[in-house]
Amino acid sequence: METVNPPDVRAELLSDDGLIPNHPLYPVLIYSKSIRVLSRGDAMLVERTFSTNWWFHAWRNGVYDFHHYHSTAHEVLGVYDGEASIQLGGESGIKVDVSPGDVLIVPAGVGHRKLGGTEDFAVVGAYPRGQRWDLCYGEEEERPGVLDRISRVTHPETDPVYGEEGPLKTYWKKD
Repeated sequence: METVNPPDVRAELLSDDGLIPNHPLYPVLIYSKSIRVLSRGDAMLVERTFSTNWWFHAWRNGVYDFHHYHSTAHEVLGVYDGEASIQLGGESGIKVDVSPGDVLIVPAGVGHRKLGGTEDFAVVGAYPRGQRWDLCYGEEEERPGVLDRISRVTHPETDPVYGEEGPLKTYWKKD
């Protein structure tokens, strides 16, 4: 696809902090400028890239400003407008600055929240074919069931940006 730049990948395996479980095997993948956003606000291009690679249920919005994670699905976030600082992995996690064309692939269990950003910050989010998301907040009462659910989330068929041979296949090894 002519809209995809060569992979520039940063992989971060994040530890369980007692509230946010993070994923025990899969690192967050941060693709810098992986989608050539042709103009600010080009959400359709990001959506098309994800759906072509079997990541569906796309939505457009921002990122919540509170820690949350999904225990039943992996998630991809593609920035199409504005800039933001995103925290991954809970309170002691990492901070990443993102701008149009950047993509975050967030494994099930990995906490994420927006720390701040421009008013026009917007992403397209999507999930691998067959996966449905839930919303967890890192509260103690969630803990007993989430680790089992995270362990049962299936491996994605493809990389959401690069397809069959993308970096996800290298960094996320099937169990």
